[in-house]
Amino acid sequence: MVENMKKDLKTALKGILSSKEIALVCKSFDIIGDIVVIRVPEQLLPHSKKIAEVLMTQHKHVKAVWRQSGPVHGEFRLRKLEWVAGERKTKTIYKEYGCVFKVDIKDCYFSPRLGFERMRIAKQVKEDEVVVNMFAGVGSYSITIAKHSRASKIYSIDINPIAVRYLRENILLNKAVNRVFPIEGEAKAIVEGMLSETADRVIMPLPEKAHSFLNSAILTAKPQGSWIHYYDFEYARKKENPVEKVKAKITKKLHKQSINFTIPFGRIVRQTGPNWYQIAIDVQL
Repeated sequence: MVENMKKDLKTALKGILSSKEIALVCKSFDIIGDIVVIRVPEQLLPHSKKIAEVLMTQHKHVKAVWRQSGPVHGEFRLRKLEWVAGERKTKTIYKEYGCVFKVDIKDCYFSPRLGFERMRIAKQVKEDEVVVNMFAGVGSYSITIAKHSRASKIYSIDINPIAVRYLRENILLNKAVNRVFPIEGEAKAIVEGMLSETADRVIMPLPEKAHSFLNSAILTAKPQGSWIHYYDFEYARKKENPVEKVKAKITKKLHKQSINFTIPFGRIVRQTGPNWYQIAIDVQL
């Protein structure tokens, strides 16, 4: 769950922080199960615990508050976290669209902000399709597809062994055995080694690396036609369209390989920083 509590949170902080300090409070935060992840500007770091305690008062089910102290980093895309208040727990259960996900926010990447995207893709999957998820994590896209479509097989690859362990647990929790198949390893090697020309639909929910793995996605796609759901980060100035910039980047790469394709859909998923955007593109081969 992504909460935007600008008015309520700031109102609750009156009398605790000064008006100037309240103006600096970040308006959004993530609720993942019974854990809240907040961002606190440097000027407000001494007041982190006060902000966390107010959030816990507003959300009675929350047991722990962590501060994200830096950007997602490393090969496993992990958050830099500092404990602020409540229990020092990082393991939780998150529920979304009838799915249940066990996750350790310290050791696995998970974003509640992508729930709409997960369902958007799941609704497109047709009966008996074979899906390859190149960056599956704990299974958020794969299990949502299993729950809300009639896909026959959903191959789910991830290089993080802890994420794959949780993926296996989540497959059992969501009764997706024999439909979601967890595979631990590097996506390019797995695709080239065992999933060539397999997929009706390829999912690439790793914006940092999707462009460099696009050739692998094409390799795993069925030659008679398939879909690639591609995610990227893009910088765009005021008059630039970040969706069109990503489309142009994909088009240039696919034209070099003489691939027939169309790009019928693209959208801004969210803004990730000043002039930076996460973009979703659907490519039909």
